[in-house]
Amino acid sequence: MARTKIFDEKLILDKAMNLFWQKGYNATTAQDLVDYLGISRSSLYDTYGDKHSLYVKALKQYRKERVDPVLNGVDTAEDMEVYIRNIFESIKIEALSEERSKGCFMVNSAVELAPVDHEVATIANSIMKDTEKAITKAIKIGQEQGMFTSAHSARSLARFVFNSLNGFRVTMKFDASKKMFDDIVNVCLFALKV
Repeated sequence: MARTKIFDEKLILDKAMNLFWQKGYNATTAQDLVDYLGISRSSLYDTYGDKHSLYVKALKQYRKERVDPVLNGVDTAEDMEVYIRNIFESIKIEALSEERSKGCFMVNSAVELAPVDHEVATIANSIMKDTEKAITKAIKIGQEQGMFTSAHSARSLARFVFNSLNGFRVTMKFDASKKMFDDIVNVCLFALKV
């Protein structure tokens, strides 16, 4: 008779995501996972597969819970400048709420694993492309409303904003000052209007 699992699989996946997010893939050992998650090694492998499979599931969970709601928000946003500002603000709030900022799980994954791991690269690229697409849509709407400059294509401006977002995510790992964040956001939004 199979034993009944006595743990919440989603909660464990969220905890694994947090551990990978803090330490990275390579620095997280199987023993770290067992200790941090509070489940046996056999339960870990029976439920999630190997460490790599768990990491991929955690990255997909990150996308579903943290990225997709923000990207889908463009469809209901009334003010595109506020929408773009809110993307930056959500990153700022996350960074300032931590004792030590973890950065962005997707950016961390892309930097650490995408060059050597096709599956992680595919997920990271998908997130990046969909983020660029949502920002392009927001800027195009803003241009049509006269809110943003039309001196550049919506896609070019979106790439500028996306690059600023990624720089923002990396910078917050070592300098999470509110003033620095506010300067980046204000200049980025100003550039959309010039």
